[in-house]
Amino acid sequence: QAMEREVSAAFGKGEPGEILSSAFKLKVTREDICTLRQLCWLNDEVINFYMNLLVERSKKEGYPALHAFSTFFYPKLCSGGYKAVRRWTRGVDLFKQDLILVPIHLRVHWTLLVIDVRKKTIKYFDSLGQKGDNICKTLLQYLQEESREKRNLELTASEWTLRSLSPEEIPQQTNGSDCGVFVCKFADSISRDKPITFTQEHMPYFRRKMVWEIIHQQLL
Repeated sequence: QAMEREVSAAFGKGEPGEILSSAFKLKVTREDICTLRQLCWLNDEVINFYMNLLVERSKKEGYPALHAFSTFFYPKLCSGGYKAVRRWTRGVDLFKQDLILVPIHLRVHWTLLVIDVRKKTIKYFDSLGQKGDNICKTLLQYLQEESREKRNLELTASEWTLRSLSPEEIPQQTNGSDCGVFVCKFADSISRDKPITFTQEHMPYFRRKMVWEIIHQQLL
């Protein structure tokens, strides 16, 4: 009940610009939190904050080593090529990670790309069942350039498996607004090496839970 009250208060009256949570050099305002209301589209701030919470959790024992790129990474890579994002991994060795998450915003739709460094797979998760084969290829190309630049090593593309998951393999949204929540929850399960078991029905609960998690900067 206390949690419900906090969530309702966050959705309640107040200055839209009021900062309700700040960490990871990110700030989440009341206006950002309100994108977690039913049937609203999540914005970059909420998704980036949540990805950082997943990375924080992964530092605990028993979790796969995780790196998450910001939602601004993919558009930058597409517009400027490798040069434009070369410095995004300063202080991070991508090839020492187990998993790399790339949240992707396709104008009016959120999707998730997951690089599993252990298994040499690049998988695309889309809650509307669209294919992202070209996005997978773009990220493999990025990894090849990163490997050359940072390790002086050629990445053998033929050793990697690229795949868009089909609607039969992962839960699908039944409305036009929950894609961002699906992306966050795909990332949550994957970053724990757990199977994805939720459905559209869980979305209202997940939205409220995410409000609490962002305000308290901890995952339940």
